[in-house]
Amino acid sequence: MDFDLTDEQELMRDSVAKLMSSHAPLEKIHEWDVQRTFPYEVYSAWVDAGLLQLPFPVEYGGLGGSAIDIALVVDELSRVSTDLCMVYSSAVFCGLNILRKGSEEQKAYWLPRVMDGRNKFAISISEPGAGSDVGAMKTFATQHQQGYVINGQKLWNTGAGLKDCVLSVYLKTDRSVSYRQGMSMLLIDNDAPGVNLRKLDMLGRRCAGTYEVFFSDVLVPSDRLVGGQGGGWDCLMSGLQLERAVSAASSCGGAQAVVDLVRSYAQERVQFGQPIGTFQAIGHTIASMQTEVDAARLMTMKAAWMVSKGRDALREITEAKLLASETYAKVANQGVHIMGAFGLNAEYPMERYFRDSRSATIAAGTSETLRNLIAGLMGLKKPKE
Repeated sequence: MDFDLTDEQELMRDSVAKLMSSHAPLEKIHEWDVQRTFPYEVYSAWVDAGLLQLPFPVEYGGLGGSAIDIALVVDELSRVSTDLCMVYSSAVFCGLNILRKGSEEQKAYWLPRVMDGRNKFAISISEPGAGSDVGAMKTFATQHQQGYVINGQKLWNTGAGLKDCVLSVYLKTDRSVSYRQGMSMLLIDNDAPGVNLRKLDMLGRRCAGTYEVFFSDVLVPSDRLVGGQGGGWDCLMSGLQLERAVSAASSCGGAQAVVDLVRSYAQERVQFGQPIGTFQAIGHTIASMQTEVDAARLMTMKAAWMVSKGRDALREITEAKLLASETYAKVANQGVHIMGAFGLNAEYPMERYFRDSRSATIAAGTSETLRNLIAGLMGLKKPKE
């Protein structure tokens, strides 16, 4: 088993680190976080560096990157900000769904717009009464001679209010059958007539923004239907493994940033005549934090490797997402405790890492949902009567 990265992967990771250091220094991230604005100049830098081209095949104008490559990029972006990385990840998820399930005409139109940044993308699934229970969604598309008319409401849509954003909206097109047959996916412009957005005041991830979206008689052309009518469940499931691998990688990056910050603080903060990191209670805690982050990263990279080989990695990826997200939340909590009042002060980045970490165990599958899935894959679910 070879754990070495290729020279190209090492160079790519270093290049992403330098890009973020140049375009998104901590003081600017703090400013964007306070102002709750998204830095479009950073997105443009990602485009110029080819990061949006990375996941797509060469024949469609991409760079042919693997799941490992994507995980490495996301890990590095998230060491700077898991908030900003959410916007990158959403573009990747939505673009790859079009690649997997779209028609050749849709691929020819949409994939260049993903890769050159003309459009941002946001995933639109959850509703007030439908979170983990995706089958309970009520947003509905009625067939119309010009396409579909959409009515309903979506909630917790990350990045939905970005400029030139297209929403990948999962909704019902047939209420008479199971949601697995009656769900479809439509691409809807966030500024289309009848679409209304309300930015929510959330604990973290303030740059990307979290939105409530209302659809009132929104007319959507038929060529915006991806995967065919009733193909929404297949669209959703087709990207599940990569989505959770990327989510796990993001948590690993955020968690590593926390450990790096706390380690540096413990080396510099002097109490009772010596750096606090020399006290066993502090030093051992930070050592355990790093060990848990390393374990989560190893599990994540193994899962990404399996995906890159075309193997079914549902259990491994689900385990990686569970461990990485809970590790991120755990080390962020410990980091605040070690830094004391400095960890609670918004003038220091620890407070932002803590806020952003809290959504890690909720987004892309709650910890409870993931444990339930793992148990089922282990044969521990109650048999259906």
